[in-house]
Parts: sequence; C-alpha cells; structure tokens
Amino acid sequence: MNRLIIVVPCYNEEEALPLTIPVLSEVINNMISKGKIAKSSAVLYVNDGSRDKTWEVIAAAHEKDSHVFGLNLAGNVGHQNALLAGLEFATSLCDMTVSIDADLQDDVNVIEEMVDKYIAGADVVFGVRNDRTTDSFFKRFTAQGFYKFMKILGTKTVYNHADYRLLSRRAMEALSLYQERNIFIRAIVSKMGFVTDTVYYKRGERNAGESKYPLKKMLSFAWDGITSFSNKPINMVTGLGFFILLCSLAAAVYSLCAHFFGQTASGWTSLILSIWFLGGLNLFAIGLVGQYVGKTYIESKQRPRYIIEKSLTHDSEE
Repeated sequence: MNRLIIVVPCYNEEEALPLTIPVLSEVINNMISKGKIAKSSAVLYVNDGSRDKTWEVIAAAHEKDSHVFGLNLAGNVGHQNALLAGLEFATSLCDMTVSIDADLQDDVNVIEEMVDKYIAGADVVFGVRNDRTTDSFFKRFTAQGFYKFMKILGTKTVYNHADYRLLSRRAMEALSLYQERNIFIRAIVSKMGFVTDTVYYKRGERNAGESKYPLKKMLSFAWDGITSFSNKPINMVTGLGFFILLCSLAAAVYSLCAHFFGQTASGWTSLILSIWFLGGLNLFAIGLVGQYVGKTYIESKQRPRYIIEKSLTHDSEE
C-alpha cells in the first residue's frame, strides 16, 4: 500500500491552521477508507521560524491526531527551503508526497486525483489553476504576469502552477541531488524529465490570515528564479550594449559628415542625456553581473539550507 505524506510549509499560520488541519486530516482519512493509501499516511506541517504560535498549534494537533506530523526549523529560511526541508524529511518515510500551502486556496479535492495519476504511472503531478476568479484583478494580473515574465527570460515553469504538486519517491530523491542554495523548486521539478501529468482546479479564497506573497516578494521571487536558471538577462544586456555601440558609430559618422559639409551639430541637452543614459546602462549592467557573482559567492560557501530543531512523528521517539 502506498504511503502518502502531505507537506505543508507554514509561516505565521496560527489563524489558518485550526481550519486547515481538520480539512487535510479528513482528506487522508477519506483516501484510507477507499484503500488508495496506507493507514500510516500523514500530513507534515513544517514551521518556518514563525513568530506566532504556529508550532504550538501543530504540536497540540500532533498529540490528538496520529495523522499529524510536525517539523520545526531553527529560524526562518524562506518558503522554498521550508518546503524542501519537508520533502527531504518525508522522502524516507513515504512513497509519495503532495505539497500544498496552509491557506488552502488550492483545492484539496484534487489530491485524490493526483494519487490516481501516481498509481497510473506518473512521477510528478502538477496542480494547475484554470480559474482564478476569486483573486482580485491586481493579484490575478501580477500572478499571471509572473509566469509570462519567467518564460520570456528563459526559466521553464508550468503556467499557473505554484507549489501544489505530487512527487513520487524517486522524484524526491532526484530533487535532493540539486544542492544549490538559491533553490527554485517549481523550475527544477519542471526540468527533471520524469513522467508528468496535470490536474486542474479552481483557486479558492484564503481561509484565514494574510498572504505571504505581496507584490514586492513576488518580484523578488521571480528575480531569484530567473537568475538561478537563466543567463538570458546578461545576454540581453550584452545585446543592448552592442546596439548602443552601433548607434554611437552611426552618430560618429553623422557628425563627421556634418563637419565635412560645414554643418557641425551641437547641443548641450543631447550630450548630457547621452552621458546619463550610458552611465545608467553601465550601472545596471554592473549590478546585473553582480547578482550572478553574488549567487556564486553564496553557493561557494555550501552553508546548510535549513536546520531542523525538532520533529514530531508517530514512528519514532521525538
């Protein structure tokens, strides 16, 4: 019988978890009753250094429900590293995982469909949102713009797929081979090459608490993903630099011709604007290269991506 562990990264989810925990436990119990997963299946809640009582809520639920596991990280390491911590911890404990956010905006009813597709032979099953009408226009516009922006700049992702997916054990083992510190899981999973499938669902409203991905954080997340998986931004700056070089050569030819025919052009404004433009372009190019150098510097240190302070399971001593 296949053992499933649902991995839920949590950051300041004290308000949401009392609603989320019974819903996900019901999903587990329902599939157990149908004989689709093992009785030892569970939900693993990963506390990512929350400042509220998120860990206390998880620990209390663990005492009451044998299907609730907990993982407490020593400090805040970010959503992607917290999710990775849960997946790597669960790899030796199960045959498959499903990752989902604690706000339950992703439809839990398709988890069973994901399991069915795993049983049919898929190693990766993507949860894709095909209806975002519950989002505000601003949220929908920025989220969809995020995926298009990533595609333009050369980072392969599944459109309208976040981190709601099923992974088989061998897919999780393959994921653990990627050792970069600036990790972008949805792009890594998209390029691993295993047999994939897709389930579609309508995005719901957040059950409680506040969104952990405002516009500023989403832009930062997109930038990290692009610079971790693509050299296209540097290539674009190189191309722009070459284009400006051609423009400057054309301007030089024009100036020589004008001087030869006694029509020397002059203009303080055009000169200053040119200097400012080229100076700004140089600073941007240097900063862009610095982003890549900085990431290389961080990767070279080989620091741990997360540290587990405490784990709660029903299989071993805690």
